Amino acid sequence: MNITRLEPVFKDYIWGGNKLNEEYGKNSGLSVTAESWELACHKDGMCRVSDGEYSGMTLLDAISENPSSLGEKASRFEFFPILIKLIDACSDLSVQVHPSDEYALANEGQYGKTEMWYVVDAEEGAKLVYGLNREVSKEEFAKLAKGPELMSVLNFVPVKKGDVFFISSGVIHAIGKGLLICEIQQNSNLTYRVYDYDRTDANGNKRPLHVDKAIEVAKLAPEPMITDRKVVLENDDVTVENLAKCEYFVVDKITLNGKYSIVPDGSFISVTVVDGEGTVGSLEVKKGTTVFIPADAGETVIVGNMTVLSAYVE
Repeated sequence: MNITRLEPVFKDYIWGGNKLNEEYGKNSGLSVTAESWELACHKDGMCRVSDGEYSGMTLLDAISENPSSLGEKASRFEFFPILIKLIDACSDLSVQVHPSDEYALANEGQYGKTEMWYVVDAEEGAKLVYGLNREVSKEEFAKLAKGPELMSVLNFVPVKKGDVFFISSGVIHAIGKGLLICEIQQNSNLTYRVYDYDRTDANGNKRPLHVDKAIEVAKLAPEPMITDRKVVLENDDVTVENLAKCEYFVVDKITLNGKYSIVPDGSFISVTVVDGEGTVGSLEVKKGTTVFIPADAGETVIVGNMTVLSAYVE
């Protein structure tokens, strides 16, 4: 299997906007484009291969025909390990929480969700929710979750372009309006929605809430923000920062003004361009492009003036 660009999967949730179409060339065909699933092998969305002999095939099917493209480190998972999204929040997302693997497997028959956010762009005054601002009991939380009073115990964080947030299972969170986020996460679509501002869809229906389950899994006390960043390489052509590392994924930010070589080490590498343009191998890329580099691809040279996020398994 060769290096290939991926065709994303689009979602038109009610809080979405049009930046992904207008600024990132997505051409989703939707009136609003809330999410572009850039790397997805999930029952709720499957990216397709854009280049080469497997063009038009789902990435999962292409990998199934080429098992070595996944890599032995990624092969230890029962499922494709990573899901990557670009998220355009024209309005606030719901206040929500994700369960751990242990809880999710026992109660939902699927895996939980740990994720990280890289802020691709932020309007002035944008903010997000990260945990609570004080400790609350389950009883108090259940009472507050019935209405906007919940806002009084949420920890609101001002956000700017380039910020990074690691969100483990159990941390209550919400993306605020005016943010464009690259979310790199465990391959799960399991969310417990706590509060949704009493919004209704086009048919006048409120989206379902999952308060009882959320109370069982949520950390009901302030949670220290994990924002560790480590520069691992810096020269005239490139700066490489490690943004996140956990059992499900590793994420590096590569700021390029010249040439840099990527060499897979037992795992595929997903490269998402969040700014600028250039080439990955022989493929032309620009802001909003995601490229799948198979684990057996060998050295891949990337060239350009651009910022990319690379994700892989360690």
